[in-house]
Amino acid sequence: MGNKKSTAMTLPINPIHLRPTVMEVDLDALEHNFKAIEKLVAPSVVMPIVKSNAYGHGMEACAKHLEQIGAKCLGVALLEEGVLLRQVGIKIPILVLGGIFSGQIQYFLDFDLDLLASSVYKLEAIEELAKKTKKRARVHLEVDTGMERIGVHYYTAETLFKRALECEHCDIVGVSSHFATADSPDTEFQKIQLERFLEAISYFKKQNAPTPMRHIAASGGSLSLPESRLDMVRIGVLLYGVHPAPHLANKIALKPVMSLRSRVVFFKVVKKGTGVSYGLTWTAPEDTRVVTVPIGYGDGYVRRLSNKGEALIQGKRYPVIGRVC
Repeated sequence: MGNKKSTAMTLPINPIHLRPTVMEVDLDALEHNFKAIEKLVAPSVVMPIVKSNAYGHGMEACAKHLEQIGAKCLGVALLEEGVLLRQVGIKIPILVLGGIFSGQIQYFLDFDLDLLASSVYKLEAIEELAKKTKKRARVHLEVDTGMERIGVHYYTAETLFKRALECEHCDIVGVSSHFATADSPDTEFQKIQLERFLEAISYFKKQNAPTPMRHIAASGGSLSLPESRLDMVRIGVLLYGVHPAPHLANKIALKPVMSLRSRVVFFKVVKKGTGVSYGLTWTAPEDTRVVTVPIGYGDGYVRRLSNKGEALIQGKRYPVIGRVC
């Protein structure tokens, strides 16, 4: 080849020639939902959850817009998500809701991220490193009231709280727990968890110490059990226009933030009695006009929508027939 440069793939591609399948994220709809949720749960603070790439909606763009419209804080699941948000310029507090190990603590301090102390051991490790590096750590204390995931059990939480009040290099900004059954129509166990949580954190009042910001409710709990909203609610799927359970859909009017759009690339008439797509799982009950759209499971359009999903064509609903491929 010598010094010749390859010309392969250097020609400009007209966008109209690319596959016409796109995902659209409506930041105006995101803002509408955020404001509606804020109004519903006031005076509780809304913590928008932008974990998992903002539930697939694009973490960077959503986080920046939420900060711009007045969100006071954000929640993520993983350290690397919090670091990324700091690197793109997010300034408001960011709470990492997942469990941590000691080797990660330095990064929380370096990037000014809030972290969960889920045990006395973890809290002491945070305090020790904050002291060593002469930095302040912003800490939320995690209490397990029945989820059995991370956090000290509610009946032993006093030990964690006592140690927290002794820390000189940690700002204890919150105390949290997680509901296990917030999407269930039966709120009995939610009420039990809330009672356990409130009883546990009464320790601060008994010690004449300020009670940190209390938060236990996420999307489901904030709708199904209003008394659980406390000082802050962690709002995930609800923010993006998805109700956490069918029985909660009438609690608040939301707008879908995401839409998938494409174009019809082919159509034909399928004769009565003819099967369609892999496995021939759908059979035409009569001569039927069928169209093909260039979208599939490779785009995240899941196969469980086979013979169940719907598409809008010029404002009219049509069924997805046959196996998604």
